[in-house]
Amino acid sequence: MSYNKLNIYNLSFELFIETHRLSFRLPKYELYELGSQLRRSSDSVNSNIVEGYGRRMYKADYIRFLVFSHSSCDETTNHILKITHLYPDITEFNEILEKYKLLGGKLHNYIEYVKNNWRA
Repeated sequence: MSYNKLNIYNLSFELFIETHRLSFRLPKYELYELGSQLRRSSDSVNSNIVEGYGRRMYKADYIRFLVFSHSSCDETTNHILKITHLYPDITEFNEILEKYKLLGGKLHNYIEYVKNNWRA
């Protein structure tokens, strides 16, 4: 199996692409402030899943990178929450916020699965 068969990977990749594109709708002065932070944290969700999967033979390392991914998901959610309050006219951020909340739950469940069932 490959990481690209994981639901959490595919969902995080799609959300990264959507978030990246949407971030450029922010006002020009936010593109390299809040927009940049949002793009980096969104990318980190996805990249940590991939890096952790590469270390999956070491259960503790795999869990560690999944936790990093979950933390980046929380960070991304926080950035989007700020944006929804600062720029309520960009309504697409409300939709993506709900998707990141769903991803956070899936990441949590997967971390628990690995903790309880993973055999390295």
